[in-house]
Amino acid sequence: MAFRAVHAEWGTVFSHLPDLGCGQAWEAVWKVRPPGRIACAECRHPMHAKTSYSGLRFFAHAPHAPDCEIARQGESEAHHLLKLELASAARDAGAHAELEVRAPDGSWRADVLATDPAGTWRIALEAQLSPITAPDITARTERMSEDGVTSCWFSDRPRPPWLGAVPSVRLATADGGGLVVAEGLVKFTGSGWAVPPGVSLTDFLRWVFTGKVLPHAPRTRLRYPLLRQLEQVWTAPQYATAEDVYLVEEAKRQRELEEQRARFQARAAVKRAETDKKNAASRRAALERATAAEADARRLHDTRAGARWQAQLMTRRGVRQAVEHMAGEHGITATGGLSITDRRWAGGTPLIGEDGVPVAVLAPESALVNGEAFRLLAGMLLLFLTVKDQQRFDRNTRRRRRVPIDGWRMAYIETPAPKAAEKAAPKGAVPRCRRAGGPCTCPEPDLSVTISGRLHSAEPADRMTPAAALYTALCSTCGGPYDKPWRRRAA
Repeated sequence: MAFRAVHAEWGTVFSHLPDLGCGQAWEAVWKVRPPGRIACAECRHPMHAKTSYSGLRFFAHAPHAPDCEIARQGESEAHHLLKLELASAARDAGAHAELEVRAPDGSWRADVLATDPAGTWRIALEAQLSPITAPDITARTERMSEDGVTSCWFSDRPRPPWLGAVPSVRLATADGGGLVVAEGLVKFTGSGWAVPPGVSLTDFLRWVFTGKVLPHAPRTRLRYPLLRQLEQVWTAPQYATAEDVYLVEEAKRQRELEEQRARFQARAAVKRAETDKKNAASRRAALERATAAEADARRLHDTRAGARWQAQLMTRRGVRQAVEHMAGEHGITATGGLSITDRRWAGGTPLIGEDGVPVAVLAPESALVNGEAFRLLAGMLLLFLTVKDQQRFDRNTRRRRRVPIDGWRMAYIETPAPKAAEKAAPKGAVPRCRRAGGPCTCPEPDLSVTISGRLHSAEPADRMTPAAALYTALCSTCGGPYDKPWRRRAA
């Protein structure tokens, strides 16, 4: 299927032109006897004038045609119609348009070659409806460019994958039936690219021929919806300049924003440093007061009573594990503090280092973290028996907005369940009471009892005494209550 042929007398004829381009009617070559003397412009094989079912006029090779490129093209009717539309629009735009023009060396063939009547430029208008890759279409464009022929590719398919890889546009049919540019022609509108509505194919080609629109690689986002971001678009030079101005202004705005952010961060850093300095001073003062309170608590007990207090504290749930954690993880030798009833520990157990300075707090209660307790605990390591206890403390203090600016320093100590510990005990071991409050079963219990706020030493007895009826003695060895008769030990 071809639209151009060579007549023996009239020269080159075009089937799509009303006068065949030589002043003759279509009927002069169509269904005439003898057949019109027309031949292929490439191989010079005889051709016949034909009409398709839809009324499209074209030339076809006679039987036994040689290996001719035109004969091998096998182009669809839609492709030929689009070429006719391109040729017609090019002529309406003031250019000379010729179909199926071949390069002198045969390296390329233009569907429609539009030329300036004065001969100053040549533009190939390519109708591309069949699938093609972006590298292939780029190579074909470069081959024509080497001969001084620029090109523009056209398609009326919904989403041609090569669109934008070369100078190209996508066409669509308008309500009135004409072709308009649907994608590939844009204008800059302040901060991005948009599609101008309803530009006809003829107007677009007129702008291309006169240099009013040029190929451009956009550097800002194409804002129109549902369409792709193209590597190349057609736009007017003033819109490309507007994009340059916008990018310069946007770079200036970004630079000013970065400078403003840097100033804000610098002020915030100074303020944070001042806050950290104040917090460090308040935490240091709170730690000094806590150290003094622990020293006062130790002075209230004689050496023997203090040792018993220490032994009793070590039997509290988790204290021994916490002491072992401090020794193993931090290399700190710690013991339970005697100022355990002080509110500054928020219901937790203080762990005191060898120099008498508190080093950690075991299992503080989130509801008691206020005032002096908050200032002290904010700078200390908080230990919890389980990860759930740690998470609960963190969650509750955040809910109450009682969290230091640098967060809590926390760790947890997983302890085995009581039943698992009993099962793991070796055979023949001395039975020990459960730390959850089971009675003492030690063969030689070390008893102590608190009466009227004072700690007294006790020992097993043969019969119940008045003190044993009112108070419960605790075993310092296993930490369990002693439920048998006992009596106070003589001083």
